[in-house]
Amino acid sequence: MFARQARTRLEAEFIRDNALAIGGLLANKVGGPSLCPQQPEGYWAPLNFPKREFVLDRGDNLYRRGVYMHWQRTFLHPSLVAFDAPPREECTATRPVSNTPLQALVLLNDPNFVEAAVGLAREMRDEGGKTIESRIDWAYERAVARPANEKEVALLADLYRGQLARHSSEGRIASETTALTSVARAILNLHETITRY
Repeated sequence: MFARQARTRLEAEFIRDNALAIGGLLANKVGGPSLCPQQPEGYWAPLNFPKREFVLDRGDNLYRRGVYMHWQRTFLHPSLVAFDAPPREECTATRPVSNTPLQALVLLNDPNFVEAAVGLAREMRDEGGKTIESRIDWAYERAVARPANEKEVALLADLYRGQLARHSSEGRIASETTALTSVARAILNLHETITRY
């Protein structure tokens, strides 16, 4: 007998953790002070009493789990806000789950997710085989625990070839990594990647 649960989007903190894990960047250090991942410049400028200055973490601290992320109560990290994290001003029994275009933009452009995509692209190049099709299949298995179907492989292979031609002036290895990063960004933006089945 098989059983299933309803599909549920991952909670805000876990979406970032999941992307970092897929990209091979997630640091498993337990405990310690809060981490301060990338955020837009001047994001805390309105905080005047007292003035706060954001200091970006360095090294492995930058890739620790979201549970360690610094929470500025009235100015949550923008990616947490986009994915409906509660501000912790009061008890929240159930988190709302929205579906907005801004979430797709966060997954494509937030520096945390871009770095995860670069990490995944490097692993696709090093571990995924010699052909773009085998690399796409390897990345799909890693991200969503299933092989890509023929249509998905064809779409992403076309994306790869288009990006490879666009960046051909960068040199073979750089243009290949850039093109693979575009494919990795698309895979990290899949509904399946941020949804628990």
